[in-house]
Amino acid sequence: MSSQPKRPEKIPRRPGEWKSEEKLRIVVEAAGLEGDALGELLRSEGLHEADLAEWRRTVLSALGPVAKTQPGSGEARRIRELERELLRKDRALAETAALLVLKKKVQEYWGDEDDVTKKETDK
Repeated sequence: MSSQPKRPEKIPRRPGEWKSEEKLRIVVEAAGLEGDALGELLRSEGLHEADLAEWRRTVLSALGPVAKTQPGSGEARRIRELERELLRKDRALAETAALLVLKKKVQEYWGDEDDVTKKETDK
């Protein structure tokens, strides 16, 4: 006798008998698996690799353009460039605002330079 309890065998279902939630669960579980681990999952669920491939296509098409934007694609690269440019401009704007505030404080403390120049020329 073996020490491991036997799992009850699942009755294989046809791909059309699966609920959408179950299909999505299987697609997500299979996403990180390769080779023997993927084969084990497919066997335990009673599926063929072709069924899984069809479900993946369905999920990806349902996601639409979001799924088509790969991290290395030109579109994603352009988005990263624009985000960096926006961050650079935000920093430059913050620096300019700080300089303007500082200039205003200096003028309040030392007085307006234009007034000093006018007073000297008036003499």
